[in-house]
Amino acid sequence: MEYTRLGRTGLRVSRIGLGCMSYGAAAAGMHRWTLGEDDAAAFFRQAVDLGVTFWDTANVYQGGTSEEYVGRAITRFSRREDIVLATKVSGRMHDGPGGSGLSRRAILEQADASLRRLGTDFIDVYYVHRYDEQTPVEETMSALHDLVRAGKVRYLGASSMWAWQFAKMQHAAVVNGWTAFSAMQDQYSVLKREEEREMIPMCLDQGVGLTPYSPLAKGRAARPWGERTARSSSDTVAETFDRDADQAVVEAVERVAGARGVPMARVALAWVLSRPVVSCPIVGATAPHHLQDAVAALDLRLTDEERAELENWYTPQDNYWW
Repeated sequence: MEYTRLGRTGLRVSRIGLGCMSYGAAAAGMHRWTLGEDDAAAFFRQAVDLGVTFWDTANVYQGGTSEEYVGRAITRFSRREDIVLATKVSGRMHDGPGGSGLSRRAILEQADASLRRLGTDFIDVYYVHRYDEQTPVEETMSALHDLVRAGKVRYLGASSMWAWQFAKMQHAAVVNGWTAFSAMQDQYSVLKREEEREMIPMCLDQGVGLTPYSPLAKGRAARPWGERTARSSSDTVAETFDRDADQAVVEAVERVAGARGVPMARVALAWVLSRPVVSCPIVGATAPHHLQDAVAALDLRLTDEERAELENWYTPQDNYWW
């Protein structure tokens, strides 16, 4: 495993992150393909064995059960001191005034609820899961800063929003002397590159580390075009991201992987890892080879010609990530 710093912070993170949306009670949330706790245990153990110490979850993943699984797995397979733990706030947990959004009421209530489910005293990286148009950014950033001052949160991150919204929140923090965001978690892969227009240049300029989700485009970049898996056949959310123009890019990944004699997933992830702003791609693992291929991608250095082959087929597209 390789390790790096999260953006310009001193926080040391593994170059591969474990995405924990895959783990949670299937009946408790929007996904029906997630793994129960007994099945998920093997992946938490594998992550520890491989040195994957950045674990990423969210309060809304399967109604909070993902956080519960993660908290118990840390105790069972590792130590809290050895895991960099990330979770998120914004999505709807209940209908009350503190059940969703980024108001002070919601942030403070949901942070405490996440801490209870995770069985820990602090969260390493606390992300706002989406932008809240109903709440002034000053209220949000002030409440997040108070969590940092209280020792409940170490670093702040944001996820999936327009660059101008991210800039507005960062500006509110800077001018008021509050804690600013150190991480941005958005969708970024060889199939989804719209963030290269504004968000990624902004993160590069401000020293914000990218921790992209779906670096394999929800598995689309990890298998030949048209090939289906149990998850892809039942994941109605992922289906909304598909477009015919992706075929040429997927076929390019397949060609490069074939010439290299390695799995497609390794090539697709190596491309993401080669981007200078990326600190730690988040990889969801539901089969034993998923994390193995992800870690192996760290040793794959793409040539300029290979990168050009992967990139030249991309075409602009509408926004798709929130």
